Amino acid sequence: MFKKILVANRGEIALRIQRACSELGIKAVMVYSEADREAKYVKLAEEAVCIGPAPSAQSYLNMPAIISAAEVTDSEAIHPGYGFLSENANFAERVEQSGFQFIGPTPESIRIMGDKVSAKQAMIKAGVPCVPGSEGELSDDPAINKRIARAIGYPVIIKASGGGGGRGMRVVHTEAALINAIQMTKAEAGAAFNNPSVYMEKFLQNPRHIEIQVLADKHKNAVYLGERDCSMQRRHQKVIEESPAPGIPRKLIEKIGERCAAACKKIGYRGAGTFEFLYENGEFYFIEMNTRVQVEHPVTEFTTGIDIVKTQIMVAAGERLPFTQRQIEMRGHAIECRINAEDPFKFTPSPGRISMWHPPGGPGVRVDSHVYTNYFVPPNYDSMVGKIIVHGDTREQALARMRTALNETVIEGILTNIPLHRELMVDANFMNGGTNIHYLEEWLAAHKR
Repeated sequence: MFKKILVANRGEIALRIQRACSELGIKAVMVYSEADREAKYVKLAEEAVCIGPAPSAQSYLNMPAIISAAEVTDSEAIHPGYGFLSENANFAERVEQSGFQFIGPTPESIRIMGDKVSAKQAMIKAGVPCVPGSEGELSDDPAINKRIARAIGYPVIIKASGGGGGRGMRVVHTEAALINAIQMTKAEAGAAFNNPSVYMEKFLQNPRHIEIQVLADKHKNAVYLGERDCSMQRRHQKVIEESPAPGIPRKLIEKIGERCAAACKKIGYRGAGTFEFLYENGEFYFIEMNTRVQVEHPVTEFTTGIDIVKTQIMVAAGERLPFTQRQIEMRGHAIECRINAEDPFKFTPSPGRISMWHPPGGPGVRVDSHVYTNYFVPPNYDSMVGKIIVHGDTREQALARMRTALNETVIEGILTNIPLHRELMVDANFMNGGTNIHYLEEWLAAHKR
C-alpha cells in the first residue's frame, strides 16, 4: 500500500479522497490554487502545496506544477478525482513516466474510451449494445453521409469524437439540414476539443440516462456495482441521481452489468469506471465511458456498502478486488441532490461568502461538502458546493428522507438550487419514477419564474 498520495483536485472530491486516505493510513498531500487557500481540506492537511493562481489553466490543469508537487513531497501516487486532468491520457502518461502511480486506468484505456468513435468500436467488439450509427468518423463526402443518415433514419445526432459534458452535439431532423450540421459540428469540435472528427448516431426521442458502475483490478478481475438513473438533467448536466433505476427489471440490469464487467476484462481496464447508456423501450444503448470516479458515486456506495474511492486506491497499489460479483448485494434505495451555488431557477452563478452553513443529519443522510460557515465560494470553478445523499429501505423512504434533509439544510450568504430540489422532490412524475432525460428541462419551461 502507498504511504503518501497527492490529491490533484479541489472541492468536495478532494476532501472525499483525503478521508479515504486517512482510513487507509495513507498521508494525503493536498494541492490548491490561491483561490482555494482557505478550503477545509487544506486546513486539515498534514501537507499542502500551492500550485498556482486561481485560473485552472495555471493551477489544476498545470501538469508540471502538479508533478513537481508530487516530487517535492515524496508522494508515490497521484489521485486525479473527477474533472480537470482525471481523463487526460497525456497527464496519466506523464505521471507514470515521472515514476508515480496514476490512480486510474492506463493511459491506453483513457485514450480508447476518451474518443467516442474508438470507444464505440471497442464496445461493439466486446458485445456491449450501442446506438445505431456510423461505423466510424464521418468523411467529407456529402453523398456518403446522406446515405448513412438514410440508413439510420431521421432524426440523427452529430457528435464530436472528443466531446463531453453535453458539448459538440447537434440534432438533425431533415436531410436538407444534414451537411451544414456536420460542418458546423466539425468546426466547433476542432475549436473546443482540438479534434474535428465527428460521428453520427440515431437520435433517441425519449430515453433515460442509465449508467453502470464498474471496478476492475490489474489481475483481470472486474465487477459491476448495479446501476444509477441520472435522467434528471439540465443542458446535459446531471442534477439528481438515484440507485437503483425505478422500473427497470433486475434481469436487464444484470445482463448489461455482466457485459460491462466482461468488456473491462477484454480491454484490460483497471480502477473505477462508468458505462453510460441511453435506455428506451427496454433496450440499452452505450454512449460513452467515464474513466474515473463519478460525482454520483455515493449513491452506489450507499446501496452496495462498497467504498469506491478506497477500492480505487487499493487496486492502483496492485491489490486484487476484495470481493467477487456474487458477494455484491444491492440494498435499499439512494438519492443524491447536487447543491450548486446558483440561482435556483435562472441558474446564474452565485459565488461569495457563506454566512451560515448548517448541513442536515439523521438516519441514512450523508453530506459530501468542502464548505463551512464563513467559507468564500470562488467564482473561478464549477458551482457545486456539495451533495446531499440519502438512503432508505425503499424509494419512498429515500424520497421522504431527502425532503427532510433539504428542509433542514441552511445555506445563507449565497443563492443555491435547494429550492428547486425541494419542488422536484414533491413533483408527481418524479415521485412515480422513470422520467426521461428531457423531463427536467420541460418542467423548468413550464415553471418559469
